[in-house]
Amino acid sequence: MTPPALYKAPFWLTNRHAQTLYGALWVPAERPRWRRERWNSPDGDFIDIDRLDGMNEAPTLVIFHGLEGSTDSRYVRMLAMNAYQAGWHVVAPNFRGCSGSMNILPRSYFAGDSTEIQWVLTRARGSQGPATLHAVGVSLGGNMLLKWLGEQGEQAGALLTSAAAVAAPLDLHAVGDHLAQGFNQVYTNHFLTTLKQKARAKFIQYPGLFDLDATLKARNLREFDDHFIAPLHGFANVDDYWTRCSSKPWLSRIRVPTLLLAARDDPFIPEWVLPPQQQCSDQVTRDFQPQGGHVGFVSGRFPGQAIWMPQRVMHFFQDTAAGS
Repeated sequence: MTPPALYKAPFWLTNRHAQTLYGALWVPAERPRWRRERWNSPDGDFIDIDRLDGMNEAPTLVIFHGLEGSTDSRYVRMLAMNAYQAGWHVVAPNFRGCSGSMNILPRSYFAGDSTEIQWVLTRARGSQGPATLHAVGVSLGGNMLLKWLGEQGEQAGALLTSAAAVAAPLDLHAVGDHLAQGFNQVYTNHFLTTLKQKARAKFIQYPGLFDLDATLKARNLREFDDHFIAPLHGFANVDDYWTRCSSKPWLSRIRVPTLLLAARDDPFIPEWVLPPQQQCSDQVTRDFQPQGGHVGFVSGRFPGQAIWMPQRVMHFFQDTAAGS
């Protein structure tokens, strides 16, 4: 189970963009035999939850996906199967509008929605009995989880034994603007394709809710968030949204053992965004690997496998539980 301390990309996949794209689109990843539930939210909406049932009294892992991801994302599938094979229960929420069914309310999901994290973790904690609860957030889901951990401080320990964030966009200003440059526009265009489809669907539900024309003309995430995400979720504009929802300022307030895992060659996240230890609490374990791309970490002979990251995360959770 213990992964090597240093991730090393295979000779056939050393480029950071190749790692990112291959890991997201092509690396083999088993599909879990999910059991789906629909959870009605406290505000009158719903999210769809996918579950795997582990052994009696085993720990539970909650997995929060990234921007325009879902429980079908390869990294979610790999994390889920790794935990399930260890006997754990798995709870994997699809954020609002990400399960294939449009949510009801005039809102979506967003980078700092710690209220949603609180609700999901509280319900997961209540449904699993006395066994320990752990959570991992990937990319945007990692930012959401880290922000919640910092806001909650000591109180987060009432729900979680440990947490992990993988490739979290800690500084939304830096990451959002970085994704508008050079080759990174490929990733931005990929995100915008489905984001704009959801914006159209939301406008059909609620005509006049936001400026649809401006939203559909957005050329980058800054423009899209300014016209769609910010007004739908009570922010003055994109700068207000990105400032208030970035998780980096909250790292010093985390009081639950938390793994901060990232690759220094992540094309989404400028390396200078990765925090020094002085900006983190002593409960945060920083693991910044030289290679890996954005949630790639593909290893082995072609066609490769994406097992290093899930094993690293599970090892941290098991090591933390053993030491508690």
